[in-house]
Amino acid sequence: MLWVTRSHVHVDRVACPWLITRFIDSEAQFLFVPKGEVMGAAQREGAIPFDCPGAVLNHEGELCTFDVIIRNYGLTDRALLRMAKIVNAADTERLDKDPLAAGLEALAVGFSLRYPDDMQNIERQFELYDALYAWCRLETAKEKYLN
Repeated sequence: MLWVTRSHVHVDRVACPWLITRFIDSEAQFLFVPKGEVMGAAQREGAIPFDCPGAVLNHEGELCTFDVIIRNYGLTDRALLRMAKIVNAADTERLDKDPLAAGLEALAVGFSLRYPDDMQNIERQFELYDALYAWCRLETAKEKYLN
């Protein structure tokens, strides 16, 4: 399936393609367009829009798009839910809500500076998100074991 969002990716627009590819649509393709063109591109291309005004998969209250996708697709993996706390805090500029959020935000900025091309950026950052997910799996396993 084709998915479309705003260009100039940052935390949520990297985390969401990672989430989609790893948990929802392993053959997903992504299109990045200017903010005002997302819904038109979605209609024209038959793509699923995300992280933009007017999209079903967008911020809702304190939820970032990553949270909304997890909820709407019924994902319940404990490590993924832990990861969502980090992504949410980094994406919604509430860095005090999770101790890892500021680091994720800093890495997102650094990757954007190094890789201004959106596709190259997400391809490079997927390894980062794979590693973060692995850490979250370890942390949630420890919690389960200790409780």
